[in-house]
Amino acid sequence: MAISTVEILNRGMRCLTEQMGIVEAEHYISAIIREKFDYTKWQREYFNSKTPAEISAEASCFEAEQPFVSEAVRL
Repeated sequence: MAISTVEILNRGMRCLTEQMGIVEAEHYISAIIREKFDYTKWQREYFNSKTPAEISAEASCFEAEQPFVSEAVRL
């Protein structure tokens, strides 16, 4: 079953407020709207400026700081 747009927006807002707090989350959303932010373009520019080794190191660091916690089987 597909996740509804409303559920995605709710989950996104919950992530923002948990990580940034309500005030910074609102500032973030305002900046995105005001700047007509293009996430795809930003991602392309961000990753084009990095080497594969840098991306791998960042991913490894993130994984170490945010360990997988679940009963699911990792493939």
